[in-house]
Amino acid sequence: MPFVLYLLAVAVFAMGTSEFMLGGLVPDIAADLGVPVGTAGLLTSAFAVGMLVGAPVMAVLARRWSPGASLLVFLLLFSAMHVAGALTTSFGMLLATRVVAALANAGFLAVALGVAGTLVGTDRTGRALAVLLSGTTLATVAGVPAGALVGRLFDWRATFWAVALLCVPAAFGVLRGLSSRPETAETATGSGSVSGGGPRLRTELARLAAPRLMLVMLLGALVNAGTFAAFTFLAPVVTHIAGLDDAWVPVALVLFGVGSFLGVTVAGRLSDRRPEVVIAVGGPLLAVGWLVMAASAHQPLILLTSVFVQGALAFGVGSTLIARILHEAAGAPTMAGAYATAALNVGAAAGPALAALTIGTRAGDLGPVWVGAALVAVATVVALPLRRVIAPRLEAPSS
Repeated sequence: MPFVLYLLAVAVFAMGTSEFMLGGLVPDIAADLGVPVGTAGLLTSAFAVGMLVGAPVMAVLARRWSPGASLLVFLLLFSAMHVAGALTTSFGMLLATRVVAALANAGFLAVALGVAGTLVGTDRTGRALAVLLSGTTLATVAGVPAGALVGRLFDWRATFWAVALLCVPAAFGVLRGLSSRPETAETATGSGSVSGGGPRLRTELARLAAPRLMLVMLLGALVNAGTFAAFTFLAPVVTHIAGLDDAWVPVALVLFGVGSFLGVTVAGRLSDRRPEVVIAVGGPLLAVGWLVMAASAHQPLILLTSVFVQGALAFGVGSTLIARILHEAAGAPTMAGAYATAALNVGAAAGPALAALTIGTRAGDLGPVWVGAALVAVATVVALPLRRVIAPRLEAPSS
């Protein structure tokens, strides 16, 4: 794999850490800025909204730039927002920086997903995506706990400075690695839509009408919704249902992250040649896994084992579907990454929202896990009869 791909993964690691780190910092931010904890919690919602709208909007804005320029601008903007957040004494200003940082994050990820496949041969796209997405999985393993530790040892502002500094090596990698690959600009982003003869925006948007693209985007959203439904509300399952101490919550999160890293690594090697196997086998196992977790969560050992296994399955199946979205959107080079990012963010927003509705019901703290199982089950029922269409064993150009 090209070294620049690993530097892009460092940036994704920093962004993933930023996205998830606030869970343990909200009380400190609220106390420091003089706002209620509930108000400080809006920082997480603001980031989610920015991610949801940012991918397509920022991808459209970046069409006139080369991939390297787009990635560098988004990365520097993301870093600058964390510097501003670390310096501000105004909650309103901090809220604004989170929205802009999320827009930059979404734009960076949308372009990076498209670029990753162009840095390697078409037969290694899945492996390239696995390297890129490993940044997100490692954020849950190391970045989030490290951010919480830095916040405890110093203060919440130190975590913002740390995230900003993490972007520096990635920025150098983008500047040197992609600027030396002028062919990537035309291939990856279709910046030729302005100067090099690439497809027009209207043509790329029309690609959304392709049934197979819409199908894999739907499946990606459903699987990600199921993952975030259960993952977002994992803490009360660990403490209230399994009866473990609060100290076991970060252990469960790390287990999920380690499983996720394993999942994207293994799936990256399979999704290029046998994507239908990952979907046909991994999808049903993922749905059954959430059911096992819900039924056995009161047993700590089974719960923690399930968390690890579900992390591997969720990210293995999810990363394979991302690869399929990029494949089906090949006729939309500047927007393909945005389509994949948008599908994932729709799932990330819808899953926890649906899960939250179940907490006050008879399902209680296990409601989100049952929601995760239901969402993945729907995706599996849709995908299995169509798996040869979604992921043909012998790749052919999309119609």
